[in-house]
Amino acid sequence: MNLFVEILLFVATLIYSYLEAFVKLFVPVKRKSVSGELVLVTGAGHGVGRATALEFAKRQSRLVLWDISKHGVEETAAECRRLGATVQAFVVDCSKREEIYSAAEKVRKDIGDVSILVNNAGVITAADFLSTQDHQIERMFEVNILAHMWTTKAFLPTMMENNHGHIVTVASAVGHFVSSFMVAYCSSKFAAVGFHKALTEELSTLGKDGIKTTCLSPAFINTGFVKNPSTRLGKILEIEEVVEALMEGILTNQKMVFVPPHLNIGLLSEMLFPERALAVLKKLTNAKFDAVIGQRSTQ
Repeated sequence: MNLFVEILLFVATLIYSYLEAFVKLFVPVKRKSVSGELVLVTGAGHGVGRATALEFAKRQSRLVLWDISKHGVEETAAECRRLGATVQAFVVDCSKREEIYSAAEKVRKDIGDVSILVNNAGVITAADFLSTQDHQIERMFEVNILAHMWTTKAFLPTMMENNHGHIVTVASAVGHFVSSFMVAYCSSKFAAVGFHKALTEELSTLGKDGIKTTCLSPAFINTGFVKNPSTRLGKILEIEEVVEALMEGILTNQKMVFVPPHLNIGLLSEMLFPERALAVLKKLTNAKFDAVIGQRSTQ
């Protein structure tokens, strides 16, 4: 195609996209049904994973729940069954590839083909980089990003055969913005965001338009994983409001879900504002949390 024609096509697409976005502000977005879909949620024993499983249960999805905690995952399963859902619970350590593949094979053989995969399991260590122990760094990468790859490799082939499915990546705002005393965690979440974007692009290139992707990027959530978080701008998020935004994103096939939504503006400011101005802005937000600082150990 002629370069000039391609530029005109780009401009026309840009204008159309802006007009479409404007119209959607006033027209309700159609939500898809997830009734009967087989949904697998990792890290389902607590927090965002548990709340997400409950939301799918309310929508008559069939559920497969994974968590490293037997008590936690069975408690979530019991709550989902009380809502009328069919549920199977598995104890799976998502830091171990072999456990993931073994559990995935059992799910495929005994239950069926997963059509919605929610990669939610995550771990965090809040400490300065030199105080973060080697095994803690390894575990953050094993759970926060490598597990996403192993679960996706396990369940994506059938989705591709059917050209139907949805892969959800639970990342974090610190997968877009950095924070002191979270170097390894930020790095793993940047990797998760990159995985989501690259997978989305590859599925598009392969023509698999029936497989949707959604990435959740929330700020601090009141889950207890980060101790005593606080910030001047906005409040600490509750699990329910984060999961409400996530479910809306899944049901309307949004690719990126920021909670709170104004984080979008922050992402734009990183590209537009000078470094000095960004430094002042970060001091203005005054985000704080408990962290280990000054303990030099690699054991």
